Order: sequence, then structure tokens, then C-alpha cells
Amino acid sequence: MAALAWAVAAGVGGELSAVGLTACAAWLIARAGQQPPLSALALAIVGVRAFALFRGGLRYVERLTGHDAALRVLADLRVRTYDALRRSADPSLGAVGAGGRDADLVQRMVADVESVQDLLLRCLLPAMVSWAVGLAAVVLSVVLLPAAGAVLAAGIVLAGAALPAVAALASRAGARRVAAARSDLAVRGLDVARGATDLAAFGATERFVTRAEEAAARLERAERRSAAVEATMNALGTAVQGLTALAVLWVARRHGADAVPVTVLTLTALVAVEAVVPVADAARRFVELRPAARRVTALLASAPPEPAVARRARVPARPGIELAGVRAAYGRAVALDGVDLRVPFGRKVAIVGASGAGKSTLLGVLAGETRARGAVLLGGAPLDAYDAADVRAAVRGLTQDAHVFTASIRANLALARPDASAADLEAAARRAGLLGWIRSLPDAWDTPVANDGLSGGQRQRLLLARALLADPPVLLLDEPAEGLDLPAADRLVTDVLGDERTVVLVTHRLAPLKAADEIVVLDRGRILQRGPHDALAAVRGPYRDLWEAERLHTDHSVGVKTW
Repeated sequence: MAALAWAVAAGVGGELSAVGLTACAAWLIARAGQQPPLSALALAIVGVRAFALFRGGLRYVERLTGHDAALRVLADLRVRTYDALRRSADPSLGAVGAGGRDADLVQRMVADVESVQDLLLRCLLPAMVSWAVGLAAVVLSVVLLPAAGAVLAAGIVLAGAALPAVAALASRAGARRVAAARSDLAVRGLDVARGATDLAAFGATERFVTRAEEAAARLERAERRSAAVEATMNALGTAVQGLTALAVLWVARRHGADAVPVTVLTLTALVAVEAVVPVADAARRFVELRPAARRVTALLASAPPEPAVARRARVPARPGIELAGVRAAYGRAVALDGVDLRVPFGRKVAIVGASGAGKSTLLGVLAGETRARGAVLLGGAPLDAYDAADVRAAVRGLTQDAHVFTASIRANLALARPDASAADLEAAARRAGLLGWIRSLPDAWDTPVANDGLSGGQRQRLLLARALLADPPVLLLDEPAEGLDLPAADRLVTDVLGDERTVVLVTHRLAPLKAADEIVVLDRGRILQRGPHDALAAVRGPYRDLWEAERLHTDHSVGVKTW
């Protein structure tokens, strides 16, 4: 915070230079009217020049050091916020997102952290500088004329305390309205943008656009009301400034002060109150920014601390993975309820079940990305015993929310292993069934892609190739064949299950699971069945029901009667 202290010092110095400049200039003009010898004005002339130079230079230093302090704090806060989100994982993220509305979540996470910069530059720094300058001006006025100093002190308190309190009270409701309206507009606008195709297909575009326009109108009205409050506070500040100067002038004349002191006191009061008036705007902004600061503080406070481990263990080269009594929930919704699962190294395990059974949550727990109660062991030790980066290197793969970055195909794959050779890239793409398509493109590996610029099958193959290129000892795959035709999907899953590594696979397609060592059937967060494909398909139960339904669907899709 040394930079902030320098900014405050420079700001106080700059504003005091402005007060000194005004006082010297006022004295010089008033004294010059009395036609004294030039030597009597020399000191004032030098003072005017010096204060003018100091004012400009110190204000520049204030801007430089203030922004440096704010940007340093902002950079540190971004890292801490990201780290808190990482440690909070999915359940906490959902809580922060107020129900998972992603537009509101993204907007708030970015805007809340950025608001800290405004808290420093537009709230804390102006308030500290203003009060220091106001106090110095009062001291100067008291030295010249105590009665005028008392009047100026009253004006300073009115502009620097009473008006900010009124501004804070008047802005509180308006800030809530603006925040709610902005959040609503962000969500509705994102619905229109992301769902444009579906809205057009169902003839609902006009209705949703109208809702977004209504949200925009509500935001505009809320911002207009806030702007009216701001304008009123500015007008009141100007009024206090003028009235204080007039009151000082009247008091100075009543006490029989000469023309020179009267001029100095009056103009000093004008400049001093002007320096304090911004405190009202700082208070108004503080009211608007305080909820964001509270959310960031709450996030940082709610994130679980990094476990204090004296010496981090090394992840074994061939680790097994185990869950014991694992429970996970999203709010009140239970995702996993007492799951026990042991996967020795090299074993291939498939997780199946209906939508919402907890399959993806189970993968998140295995990867250490989803918080859960119970024991999660990697290589016989808790995940907390290892460095987080080592866990991510040992257990990774293709998750439900995997992202295609706006970059080239090569860059998207190399994200998993930056030092990968061209042969490594081609091998991963070949296994994912992507190499032929890449070679057919004019720019081949340098073709730019984006998250929404690929077909479902191409996107899934690209993400799978990235997961395979990472080459972790424990590979987690969440619906790796989604978007592919059935023969291609079955070949791909069968190939992956043939790897000499641990594979935990979530899939709704059962046909290729004959190659799995064990199949785990989940339902409502609990394991109902487990065993190899042939054993599960031979007995009555949920797996057999799923298997028969898949066979029936496949037979019908190729036109084969099964009765």
C-alpha cells in the first residue's frame, strides 16, 4: 500500500498547492491594487509560480501513483478471486451465481473485481485528500481570522460530511434498482443471443426481444433517476461552495478586516470547499460499489483454505483412485449419496445411468474439481496430500464443460501439452478421428476455430484429441462420443478402453462397454449395480433395462423388427 500512501500525499500536496496558488494570487491582486513597491510583491509572484508548478506536478504524481496502486491491488485481487473460485469448485460457484444464471454470474465476477479499482481511485483517495485539504484550509483561515475559520469549518463539514450522507441515502435505492435492471437485461439479452435459432423456430423471437427491450427501458429509467440524484448533489455542492464563500466574506467585513485579508479568505474558502465537494460523489459511488466489494469479500472468505501440508507427496507414476463414502450436493439437491468406488491402475470403468444420476459430478470429484464429503484417494493418499497442479496432471480428460478456444487447431490441442511434437499432435488427432478432416482444410493445423464454430462431432473429436494428447495416467471422459454416428462412436470408445492406463468413462451408449472391466450403474447419486457387461446384462435390473432399450432403439433405427 506504499503506492497508495504516495498517491494520498501527492494528492494532498496538489490540492494544497491549488489553495496556496489561489491565496497567493488573491493577495497579489489585492495588494497590487494598493500600488506598493515591486519588491513587496516579489515573494507573492514567486509563490504563485511555485504553487502553479507544484500543483501540476503533484497532480500528475497523484494520478500515476494512484493508478499504479489500484492496478497492483486489482492484479492481486484477480489472482486471489480466481484461486478462490478454483478452491470453491462447482457447488460454491453455483451459489455465487445466484441460481446458476451464467450471464449474471460472468458479469458479476468480472465487474465486481473491477469495481475495486473505482473504490480506491474514486472513493477512498478523493475522500482522504479532500478532508486533509479542507482541514489545512480551515487552519489557514483561523490564523488569518478565527471567525472566518469557523465559518469555513462549517462549510467544510456541510460539504464533506452532510452532503455525502444525504448522497449515500439518496443513492442506495437507486443503486439497487440499477443493479437489478442491469442484471435482468444481461440475462434476457443473452437468452436472445444464444437462443436465436430456437426462438426463430418456435416463433418466439418477437416476444423475447420485447422482454429484452423492456428490461433495457427499465435500466434506462433507473439510470436516469440515479443521474438526477447525482446532478442534484452537484448542484447542492456548488450552492454550499458559493454560500460558504459569501458567508466568509460577510464575516470578514463585519470584523473590520482589510481588503487584502478579505480577498484571501474569500477566495481560499471558495477553493477549499470546492476541494471537499467531491466527497459527496465518492459517497454515492461507494454506495453503488459496496455490494460488489461485499460479494468479492464473501467469495474470498468462503473459499476453503489450502490445506497446510508440510511436505507435498509425489503422485505415483501408476496411481489408482478410490472413493469412500463420498457425498456431494448442489445446494439442497443431492448429487452423490455415499458412493464407494475403487479403481486400481489400468482398470477401465464405465459410469452409466439416467440424466441427473450424478455421473458428471462423480467425474468432477475424481478430478478434485468438485467439493465433496468423504474420502477421495489418489495413489492411496488424499488429494490434499499432493500439489493441485500434480493432481491435475495425473487426473484429467474430457469434461462436460470443456471449451474450444478462439485460436488455431494446433493451439487448442497444444494447450494440453505445449511441448508436444507434430507427431504427437497427429497421433492424438488420428485416434480421435480428426486427422483426415484437419488435413482437408486449406490451413490444416493453423485453421482458426472457436467454441461455436464447429459441428457437434468436430467439436467433440477436437476436445477428445486434446484429452488424449495430455496423456495422463488417469483419463476421465464425459460422453466422448457425443455427436458422432453410432459406428464411429463405438469404435472410438472401444479404442479408448484399450489404453494401458486407468480410464473412467461416462456414457449413455452401452454397446462398446463390453471392453470395460467394470460398469457402474448410478441412480440419484447411489450405485445400484456394478460388474462387467455380460454379467449385468444377464440379470434383471436397471442395466439390463438400459441394454434392452438400446438394442430395441438400434434395431428400429436400422429397420429390423424385434418381435
